[in-house]
Amino acid sequence: MQFVDQVKIFIKAGDGGRGCISFRREKYVPRGGPDGGDGGKGGDVIIRASVQLNTLLDQRYQQQYIVKRGGDGRGKNQYGGNSPDLIINVPAGTIVKDIQTKEVIADLT
Repeated sequence: MQFVDQVKIFIKAGDGGRGCISFRREKYVPRGGPDGGDGGKGGDVIIRASVQLNTLLDQRYQQQYIVKRGGDGRGKNQYGGNSPDLIINVPAGTIVKDIQTKEVIADLT
């Protein structure tokens, strides 16, 4: 088994969905009104420490983690669907850093 203790990965959380501008028009309602829905919530990225793992080998082969965006809103007050969260399991003791600023984001002990 190969031991990997340092990897560089790209992570992007999901964007929220677009809202919808819509106006209700009915035959016997003289001034309808707005009935557009909000866009759905984009997915989050969660990095979770696991005691079952002891190497970053999985992250060496999958280096991009991009979460899907939320669904778009529609007319008739219909909201867009939320995107599921993405969970990345890493070994306990992993240190997460921002590569540009060298700032420590999390110490997962």
